[in-house]
Amino acid sequence: MSEPIPFSPASPAGYQVAVIGGGPAGLAAAISIARTGATTALIARRLPYADNRTTALLGGSVELLQDLDVWRRCEDKAAPLRIMRLVDDTGRLIRAPEVRFASDEIGLDSFGFNIANRALLKAMEERAAELSNLHRYDDEAKLIAPGEDHVSIRTRDGQTLTAQLAVGADGRHSLCREAAGIAVKRRVLDQSAVTFNVSHSRPHRNTSTEFHTRHGPCVFVPLPDQRSSVVWVTAPGEAERLKALGDEDLGDAAERQSHSLLGRMRAEPGRYVFPLSIEQPTALTARRIVLVGEAAHVFPPIGAQGLNMGLRDAADLAAIVREAVAGAEDVGSAQVLSRYTNARRADIVSRTIAIDFANRSLLSDFLPTQSLRALGLHAIGSFGPIRRMAMREGLSPSWRSASLTEK
Repeated sequence: MSEPIPFSPASPAGYQVAVIGGGPAGLAAAISIARTGATTALIARRLPYADNRTTALLGGSVELLQDLDVWRRCEDKAAPLRIMRLVDDTGRLIRAPEVRFASDEIGLDSFGFNIANRALLKAMEERAAELSNLHRYDDEAKLIAPGEDHVSIRTRDGQTLTAQLAVGADGRHSLCREAAGIAVKRRVLDQSAVTFNVSHSRPHRNTSTEFHTRHGPCVFVPLPDQRSSVVWVTAPGEAERLKALGDEDLGDAAERQSHSLLGRMRAEPGRYVFPLSIEQPTALTARRIVLVGEAAHVFPPIGAQGLNMGLRDAADLAAIVREAVAGAEDVGSAQVLSRYTNARRADIVSRTIAIDFANRSLLSDFLPTQSLRALGLHAIGSFGPIRRMAMREGLSPSWRSASLTEK
């Protein structure tokens, strides 16, 4: 590892913050932090988004994108989510009742919006290009060397820059996390997710329906017009079989899984398989490096929490950087990093535990576990106060510090 290069705010290659990674969480972090007034670098290749995945942006995520002046650029490509249904399709002796969540029950027009990731990224790229104090390196980080008072970053094209704080938004195989010396607790699941989009003959009426099967959830999420995105969690071998089907056959399989809820279906070109795991870094910060997005947390696609969590990471980090800049603090100091850990730990740990339990309880053949799951869903579906609390908490944790959610 090379020696760190001295930090100089006056140098073209010296920044207060460098964000490594150009996915939605990385772009959100870069835009949010640049808007605090901190000199910011973004190190990420400008590449077309690789697959057809979509994201259900819930409550606070849409508000953040509105505040960042991103949402108006892609809102017309999103479908509102007004109703969410959970359907037990396990065929087991003990099954949970259907649970229906309606946004108007908690005074909202919608829970959020479902949007293609490529459309969201295009809007975020446009906004990032407008910020004068956000310097984009169309490159990848090759070497990250934390030092006592700065982090040195060398790119694959040979450019070198330094920053007081490095933000690791570089995914589950994070180079930043490795450079910080942060270990990861990883549990590989015997599940894979197949993602694809379908057109269908009946309107979805802005309703997302999640079928719980013996191998995991299969969710149909509205897209504009009579289209939906599908995330089908199943056994790895079955996932590969589904991926290999032609458009008509995969559409027929999706129609059967949905019990013809949306009528005739046809799969659109493009489908992908992602092996699932749960990954928890042992720390969120170390050696002037902070982790956001999948560098900080990985779990199954249940409850649309993944990217929404990453956007909360970005929002909370930007609030902390804003406070540090206003107080003329070193944004990469241990004191500043500890604030990020304190702000994010409870949210990440609680969501990871909840998602892990929901997934385990769905897969379990242990009758007491099935009974407990059915009883819990019955309580949520039958008692208004519990259901409304579950809806609000699903959108965003109510206990988040008000100082971190101020815009």
